Amino acid sequence: MQRAALTFLSSFHAIAVVVRAQEGVAMWGKMRAVWLTLGALALASCALAEDKAPDYRYRLTVEVETPEGLKTGSSVIAVEQSIGRTAMDGFVGGSVFLRIRGEAVAVDLPDGRTLYALLRSGGDVEWAARVIPFLSPDAEDDNSLDDFLLLEGKKELPRRWTAQGPFNNASAYPMMVTFGDLADPTSVAEVDPDDLAASFGEGVRLKRITVDLTDDPVTTGIDERLGWVGSSFKEYSKSEFPAGFPVGNFNGLFKKGTS
Repeated sequence: MQRAALTFLSSFHAIAVVVRAQEGVAMWGKMRAVWLTLGALALASCALAEDKAPDYRYRLTVEVETPEGLKTGSSVIAVEQSIGRTAMDGFVGGSVFLRIRGEAVAVDLPDGRTLYALLRSGGDVEWAARVIPFLSPDAEDDNSLDDFLLLEGKKELPRRWTAQGPFNNASAYPMMVTFGDLADPTSVAEVDPDDLAASFGEGVRLKRITVDLTDDPVTTGIDERLGWVGSSFKEYSKSEFPAGFPVGNFNGLFKKGTS
């Protein structure tokens, strides 16, 4: 059987050589070299992009002091980074694309109430993707996408960002909300992080918000608390929600990229 197989392969190889000779060995060789070169360049580019923009996960934790003691909630959020090109990039540079997978933090408070820390801040829809880079030390090199690797331990969020840039002095906290009726998304109400007592009663105050890098799996299950997460919201109109509340992607405030 082995001898027959070898004979067949030898015959096949001989036929292939004849065909190549007829079509032009030189041309075939050049085409093969071009394809191998393009393939190597593509693989090298992918490896370079992955090295320059590694993915990561972090745990967002919210701590609230109440008359019944400290209440906490946390959520593991994944940030997937990639470097690509758009028509606006031309032949120089590239764009950084960010994808979030995770859910809002839920903190169960007295009297059956719940505080939710969303995946955005009041002024930044991509807050969940920027919070770790903003807290990371500067590696002082030409690539800031892996500076988070220098971040160690649990970091407490400042009340406001102080770094120069478009978010200078903007709130560093995620947007916070609660619901009058968990079954009714239009009953959402924004919560002032500096005055939780106004929403939840005397003695309730925010202690701190922290983040830390982790290898734990991304948190899921918020749709068990909020059954309408994932709905199309076609039955609701913007006027039914509080004035000025960001309802353009309401589901995305609570859940992104998780099934």
